[in-house]
Amino acid sequence: MDVYLPIANLAVNGLLIVALGGLTGVLSGLFGVGGGFLTTPLLIFYGVPPTVAAASASTQVTGASVSGVLAHASRKGVDYRMGGVIVAGGVVGAGIGAILFRFFQAIGQIDVVISVLYVVMLGTIGSLMAVEAWQTISRNSSSAAPAPRRRRHHPLVAALPMRWRFYGSGLYISPLAPFILGILVGILTMLMGVGGGFILVPAMLYILGMSGNVVVGTSLFNILFVTIATTMMHALTTQAVDIVLVSLLLIGSVTGAQMGTQFALKLKPEILRLILAAIVLLVAFRMLFGLGIQPDEIFTVAPL
Repeated sequence: MDVYLPIANLAVNGLLIVALGGLTGVLSGLFGVGGGFLTTPLLIFYGVPPTVAAASASTQVTGASVSGVLAHASRKGVDYRMGGVIVAGGVVGAGIGAILFRFFQAIGQIDVVISVLYVVMLGTIGSLMAVEAWQTISRNSSSAAPAPRRRRHHPLVAALPMRWRFYGSGLYISPLAPFILGILVGILTMLMGVGGGFILVPAMLYILGMSGNVVVGTSLFNILFVTIATTMMHALTTQAVDIVLVSLLLIGSVTGAQMGTQFALKLKPEILRLILAAIVLLVAFRMLFGLGIQPDEIFTVAPL
């Protein structure tokens, strides 16, 4: 079933795009990530222009996040105060990202920037998550019981002024830390079409020191509102959102998010992190390979 994408100027297999949206939704509910880190590269591999892929993926992540947030909220797995601070930072970051997107687009380098950002960010995050998850699995499989480890936030977070109490997360820290984290996620959401969960979830665990039972839900809460802001900015500035592509992705992602939430209840956290790390590294290696090969069609810009 071929469907024409008006903004991407491309005909695609509609069922394949729906299946891709379903995979994104499963990842959203399973890991607390928006899934855009996988959607955007796969769309690029399929032939969708990177600008359209990034803008449309951020829009589709919104729909997947709604379903995931509702599922986690029903189990009181969302820290709304923490999420609100991160969202505020994310909206500011999305504005900064819009300026950067337009700049790189104007100089004709936005496609390269998106690809390079994916290789660097996914390679780094995937490696760190794989090492940490493997160490946890190794400790759990050893006969000696490890000493209990206290959950602590990073020393730099502890040094920041104006502390607030975040009861849902069990923290007493400065709101500046989650606000700055939100800015970073907002910039990445605008440039890369990602929800930012693949950075947000590890950062909330290991930098902010949040309680594990609210990390996934709070991450999805942030992703929901930041991707809404990003979609509006893309629609007003880059005009790269392909509503037909987004609709196909949403059909699969909303259902997939509910399935992923159910799977998350049955698997061990360290196994989930190892699976996510493997997926992230595979995508990073594929993006790196794509940067090194010669494209099928070569275009040059020369003065007349």
